[in-house]
Amino acid sequence: MKRKTESPEVPAAGEGKRGEQGHLGYLLRQAGGAMRNRMERALAEYRVTQAQFVVLTMIGAYPGLSNADLARLAVLTPQTVNGIVANLKRSGAIASRPHPVHGRIQQLSLTAKGTKTLARCKLRVQGVESEIAAGLTAEQERTIRQWLVRMAVDHSDTKRKSA
Repeated sequence: MKRKTESPEVPAAGEGKRGEQGHLGYLLRQAGGAMRNRMERALAEYRVTQAQFVVLTMIGAYPGLSNADLARLAVLTPQTVNGIVANLKRSGAIASRPHPVHGRIQQLSLTAKGTKTLARCKLRVQGVESEIAAGLTAEQERTIRQWLVRMAVDHSDTKRKSA
């Protein structure tokens, strides 16, 4: 007869290896997961996922993107972007048109519905961001933003490929 082994007690967020003594990479992942969950809840009323919000934001900021461009900017796989783009087209939030030179490449843009949806979602996301920045001084927030950008720039795939 096999003896059932007891599982160790799993620490709550902020405790043990999930706290300040944890690996920095894990802490970033833990924080990213918490942020993603908060954004998903904030955007649920509009039936927009966090990944769809990122895609809408990037298309709104850079109209004419291709799916491949979008995958790189949104840090998503091409397959994931293809699914998101198909769903957003079906919902009427985005439209595509052939690239003027490379006809097989589709350029993406927001529709009026997509622009309205993005504006509503941005208000919700700004609320979440205000909540997570609560208690930080302007200098602390600036330092965190600079560090996050530096991490992305210094460790991006494009920088490694050119080195």
